[in-house]
Amino acid sequence: MPYLILVTLLWAFSFSLIGEVLAGQVDSYFAVLIRVVLASLVFIPFTKFRGIQTKLKLQIMLIGTIQIGLMYIFLYKSFLFLSVPEVVLFTVFTPVYVTLFYDGFKKQFKPLYLVSTGLAVFGAYIIRYQNISEDFITGFLMVQAASICFALGQSAYKKVMESHTQIRHRDVFGYFHFGALIVSVISFLLFANPEKLSPSLIQWGVLIWLGVAASGLGYFLWNKGACFVDAGVLAIMNNALVPAGLLVNLIIWGKTSNYFLLLLGSAVIGLSLYLHYYFMKLYNKKKVS
Repeated sequence: MPYLILVTLLWAFSFSLIGEVLAGQVDSYFAVLIRVVLASLVFIPFTKFRGIQTKLKLQIMLIGTIQIGLMYIFLYKSFLFLSVPEVVLFTVFTPVYVTLFYDGFKKQFKPLYLVSTGLAVFGAYIIRYQNISEDFITGFLMVQAASICFALGQSAYKKVMESHTQIRHRDVFGYFHFGALIVSVISFLLFANPEKLSPSLIQWGVLIWLGVAASGLGYFLWNKGACFVDAGVLAIMNNALVPAGLLVNLIIWGKTSNYFLLLLGSAVIGLSLYLHYYFMKLYNKKKVS
């Protein structure tokens, strides 16, 4: 849980940095490539290239390909159609995807978890914004595609690493970024706009921050933290990004919003976390009995 909270605070700045500083100014495929390259460089010194099963290497590479390789492409493109608050708001369905994917991997279904995660979705949905752009359907679908990739990746990583508890996360996490790097390179070569490949000094600073801190450190701590909590808590913590991301956009970039709804929505998400822990105890009692 501490890992997930720390990364939530770290990622709260990412939405605004992408939407306010990079989107429309720096080619999205270039931005994704730089971010993944930097994250890969961070983990090369820690990666074990010997003594790790080839199957495990490929599994983690595939997870990275989906969770950040494909996800980044959809996410960065969505900022061309939506404002930062809209992108953040449309991620409210991620907890549902997380719960469904992980329970699917485990071949089980816990209906009460849908209550707590559903409440989390409702809490984030309370935080509304008016004047949604005309391209909101396209943007909405892109955000949903990004959310599905993110949910599928973290659920799969949790499931895979639960079967390899003897393996240290840092020894294999480099393969996660290597998988994403393959997608990023191919996408850049095929679709990049050569007229938007010259970031300013500030934009380079943002790219470095996103690559080293948000991607390199952030995804490692997030996926590692995901292995220490159950799927319900993981799902709910995904929605904690919504009020955090909106709050950063409001305070630093001065975007207008209904502060009452922001606080109310955050409180509902907190309540959903409390309910989840209660439901988790019920399921544990059933196992014991």
